[in-house]
Amino acid sequence: MHKRETVKIVLITIGILAVIVINAWILSSREPDILEVPETEQASKPVPDFSSYENVSDRKSAFFDYLRPEVAKQNEYLLSLRHYIQTVQRKLTSNETLGEEDSERVAWLVKEYGVNDSVDIPEKINRLLQKVDILPVELVLVQAANESAWGTSRFAREGYNFFGLWCFRRGCGFVPSRRTDGAAHEVARFDNLSRATYTYMRNLNRHKAYKDLRNIRARLRMNQMPVTGMALAEGLMKYSERGAAYVEELQAMIRFNQEFLAQ
Repeated sequence: MHKRETVKIVLITIGILAVIVINAWILSSREPDILEVPETEQASKPVPDFSSYENVSDRKSAFFDYLRPEVAKQNEYLLSLRHYIQTVQRKLTSNETLGEEDSERVAWLVKEYGVNDSVDIPEKINRLLQKVDILPVELVLVQAANESAWGTSRFAREGYNFFGLWCFRRGCGFVPSRRTDGAAHEVARFDNLSRATYTYMRNLNRHKAYKDLRNIRARLRMNQMPVTGMALAEGLMKYSERGAAYVEELQAMIRFNQEFLAQ
């Protein structure tokens, strides 16, 4: 009796382990969902010590080489979302009824990109197409350089925050040493570079402060012109208290660092 019970327990254990292995294999081999934010292989690695470069050119090259693959990955993701939204738009134009999966995905995108949920589906799609789009690599790179002092700031080194992003929940990041009395914001801390870059790009694509940037991009798209960093920088007047001076500085950085940005 005891032996039969032992065999039974062993068989049950083997069965459970088999189910776990099969499920793990399915999860690892399936195609990622379009709404899953991608991560690069280097995303969770420690940030390089950019201050160790004595040669300025070497430091710039190392900095841009570190961030460029991440920006490209997130832009690929934005394009995949954009293509999906355009597919949904074609379905609606053909009077197709959206299935449950499409409806759930559209609902997620509407929430993620801050689209008014009270408008009808076609208008939601139009607004999503204005918000879900790429950001020029050169603009992202020089803004990261500007905001993080070429990757040497504490926020970049310890929290992957190369973009000066704030958060407003106690303990969500770093308390700035020069924070105004009574202010509650912190400088956001991220688990990895992918999440930080995604959050920054989503911020430009959805926050009302950067509506001008999105309008400039939409006009360029409409006229079949390249979406450039020089052009979209004009829409970042509200990213810094310096306003126009900040925009001019970003544009100057793009011009001055062409040899490094083009690598």
